[in-house]
Amino acid sequence: MVHRVGGQRFDVLCVGDVATDVYIALSPSEARVVEGHDGLRLDMAFGAKVPFERTITVEAGGNAANAAVAIARLGLRTSLVSYLGGDALGRDILAALHREGIDTSLVRLDHSSPTNKHFVLWLGGERTILVRHEHYDYHWPHLRPSEIPEWLYLSSVGRDTHDYEEQIADFLDETPSVQLAFQPGTYQLEEGPEVLRRLYRRTSLLVCNVEEAARITGLGNGVDQSRLLDALHDLGPRQVVVTDSVAGAVASDGHRRVAVPAYPDLSPPLDRTGAGDAFAATVTACLARHLSLDEALLRAPVNAASVVQQVGTQAGLLDEKALDEQLAAAPPSYAVRAVDGDTSAGPSAPTAVPSARAQS
Repeated sequence: MVHRVGGQRFDVLCVGDVATDVYIALSPSEARVVEGHDGLRLDMAFGAKVPFERTITVEAGGNAANAAVAIARLGLRTSLVSYLGGDALGRDILAALHREGIDTSLVRLDHSSPTNKHFVLWLGGERTILVRHEHYDYHWPHLRPSEIPEWLYLSSVGRDTHDYEEQIADFLDETPSVQLAFQPGTYQLEEGPEVLRRLYRRTSLLVCNVEEAARITGLGNGVDQSRLLDALHDLGPRQVVVTDSVAGAVASDGHRRVAVPAYPDLSPPLDRTGAGDAFAATVTACLARHLSLDEALLRAPVNAASVVQQVGTQAGLLDEKALDEQLAAAPPSYAVRAVDGDTSAGPSAPTAVPSARAQS
């Protein structure tokens, strides 16, 4: 069931857990969002049979798979390192990845464990995700020269996988030509930057949202953007991107600090799940194509905005042609602009939407 795409070197090797995501569309008459003492809570009847509207299944979900699909659709040679159970769900995931043109020769089947399965409780465009990461016997594979990627994209893996992350750090030390894009997952955020210091120091691109950035740095919420970016750079990453939902994103390469707005929604979002993965993966794909950080930041919100227009993490992901067409239709105000704290020499003009000729 494994699938190899040619014999060429990969552009991007995605690493992380994969899961089948089952979306359950809750009925507004049966569930509601209420204010709790620690934030918003989902309120439903307990001990009852609760009707729901419909289900949608994303066969190969999870951060790493979402990123792999996004990058593959943008035309890059993409592979995945992950673990699956040796069950029907695992075989379905391999088939789904195969259909997207993703190399799965480095995906391992664990016949003693089930495949990860997550449940997404979806209500009014927002979601609560019930997650469980199975305990696989994680070991970093030996990569042949033809399997060494230009970029390694690391995202969410299971709990208690520090030895595996150290093996990844060893691989990166042994292959300095490989650039690391790091989108920390739930358990990696729990571990903290000191435990993962080797990975942070080796990171070429760190992408996280503003709440995650505050948690990683320990600065808390409401911190000045410049302080937040500086604190993230202090951990080692050479390029840092921090997203903030509809407020857009800020980024830094250690010298220039820039901001990009959210791409205008064509209609109210249906489901925000996967927008962050689409954003991070698109930035990585653009850098792997040797575009500038500014050019990557122009394109990433376009893909993220497309994802939220459909239910599920992958249905709205764009190919390169569709992304460029939507980018060309952006309003004149959509541009990357320098922000306070830019340490480059002289003023920086905004990076506007490139022409169709420039994009081809």
